[in-house]
Amino acid sequence: MRLPLTFLAALAIASAAQLSLYAPAMAAPAADARVIVTFKADSAIARQQVLGSASRAETAAQRSIERAGVLGKRIGLALRGGANISDRTQVVLASGIGSAQLAARLAADSDVESVAIDVRRHRFSAPNDPLYPAGQPVDPGPVVGQWYLRAPAGEVKSAIDAETAWAVTTGNPNVIVAVLDTGVRFDHADLKTKLLPGYDMITDPVIAGDGNGRDADPSDPGDYVTDADKAAHPSTFDGCDVQDSSWHGTQTASLVGAATGNGIGMASIGRKVRVLPLRVLGKCGGYDSDIQAAMRWAAGLDVPGVPSNPTPAAVISMSLGSDGACSSSYISVVGEVTAAGTLVVAAAGNSAGRAVGTPASCPGVLAVGGLRHAGTKVGYSDLGPQVALSAPAGNCVNLDASEPCLYPIVTALNAGTTRPVAGSSIYSDAWNYAAGTSFAAPLVAGTAALLVSARPALQPADLRSLLQSTARPFPKTGGDNGDGSVVPVCAAPGDYDQLQCYCTTRTCGAGMLDAGAALKAATAPDTVIARIGVSPGAPRPDQTITLSAAGSLVGAGRKVASWRWELTSGGGIVSGFTGAANQQTAEVVASGSGNFSVRLTVTDDQGTTGVANDSIAVAWPASSGGGGGALGPAWLAGLLASVIAVGRARRRETGA
Repeated sequence: MRLPLTFLAALAIASAAQLSLYAPAMAAPAADARVIVTFKADSAIARQQVLGSASRAETAAQRSIERAGVLGKRIGLALRGGANISDRTQVVLASGIGSAQLAARLAADSDVESVAIDVRRHRFSAPNDPLYPAGQPVDPGPVVGQWYLRAPAGEVKSAIDAETAWAVTTGNPNVIVAVLDTGVRFDHADLKTKLLPGYDMITDPVIAGDGNGRDADPSDPGDYVTDADKAAHPSTFDGCDVQDSSWHGTQTASLVGAATGNGIGMASIGRKVRVLPLRVLGKCGGYDSDIQAAMRWAAGLDVPGVPSNPTPAAVISMSLGSDGACSSSYISVVGEVTAAGTLVVAAAGNSAGRAVGTPASCPGVLAVGGLRHAGTKVGYSDLGPQVALSAPAGNCVNLDASEPCLYPIVTALNAGTTRPVAGSSIYSDAWNYAAGTSFAAPLVAGTAALLVSARPALQPADLRSLLQSTARPFPKTGGDNGDGSVVPVCAAPGDYDQLQCYCTTRTCGAGMLDAGAALKAATAPDTVIARIGVSPGAPRPDQTITLSAAGSLVGAGRKVASWRWELTSGGGIVSGFTGAANQQTAEVVASGSGNFSVRLTVTDDQGTTGVANDSIAVAWPASSGGGGGALGPAWLAGLLASVIAVGRARRRETGA
């Protein structure tokens, strides 16, 4: 049986006996159903007020309890109100019924807009692959140092050329990257000056392992799982292996923003940008509801019962997930976060060339695949059309277990096996090495933060466009499996593993991350960034839809000379523009529900052009009466999958 990803983890400090398995995500056990309920904006439940509460947190908690009580009376079940995600969205829990059954019953309520299973996500670990044998520690290394930050040279083709980017900017401390992970070690020497206070969003004290639920301390107490944990809480730790702590959040945070140029430890891609740690993963992973609440909070959006975030992030970095379709609640949260001006970056997953996991597969998320030093897809990385671009993820090449890993990723760590060692400031190396798409995603997130540092007006769509348009083409040669076998071209994901393969734009995104080229493009005077605005935001059939290029950007001292609108696909609902197609705005009218696509070309007064493409959805407003929120078939299929924690194993990447 194929078992799931947990949050794109390191091979950093596991023993050879600890095997990483990957399996589908599963809803909570039938004995403890958990769902995420979003109420309609005009529903009586959403509008109800709580009187007499002493604090913001008490008000939010009481509202959650009362809403669950109302729903419970309607369906004849004892429901418990859980954590809030937004004013209209909260967790609802029940005993003695499965999550899928509870979701189906609540979806029929007239006050409910949508229901999603509150799936638990896990840290991704590299798969249990025989091409990654364990080694024995002798010397730390790695000899190649932080190879992935330097300019590509020789056999190293996937390095991101950070020095060229740093020549443009070393980052702005006012630009924030939120890292949603296991929390961080604030006492690490390379992080303690770079971290903002952050927040712990884990609601379940057992999973949190710190004795409480949500609080203002995102310190990582360790995500280890013991036999005692499994015996005391068999339902919570069902499918979770006994394992040591990963310090995964400290690792990913250090790639984004470790102190650089301080004469100790490692460098980070973001250098001067700051890190906002959000703790969403604890023992055996974390729930979607906590992850989604953290995403909203990171972007500066309100989360009931939690103080407002004084330092909203420009970029969110997530090295977590599991397989299964993107749920309605993730789609909603990603849309809200993106609209707030925050780019969501997520690792594609480590299930050996299978389909991209959630949340990386969600619309609007910039999914990052993993590359070997040679620029080929690293064996464990997932792939598919959702991947936006790929970046170095670490690989070892050598087969001999007595030899050090040749191309690992250097990350900050703590020496604790279970609980943290106070003041410990160690690093992964050639023996306790880090490899996984967990570490590719922070490199992209940190580069995006440099882009915002250099040009603060950039929005999520601009960042995606710059990162993709400046990515270097994937190599077509240079792969070596070490056994004389031919390295194939990557194919579409299916029910089979794909180890090392030559990337295409259909499988690994637009190309290899090139931080230097992206920063040069963002600040060049001849760069034109075309933007398409749509009004109204949710157009309906027979309504005039206005497309605007007003938000487009041209270089300093330049002006827009012309606009050109093109209908690239009418979708059977739009036949053409109702007026001029060479003005700043253009108008269309859709004859029915569906999607149509347009392209905008903006040209400045020096003849430089920029192009933007957009697909616009047209639909009638949802009915305010009847059966409430619908359960989409795409994500219902994922409800039958199972969640298991992934153990860590020190493995070698041998051309896979």
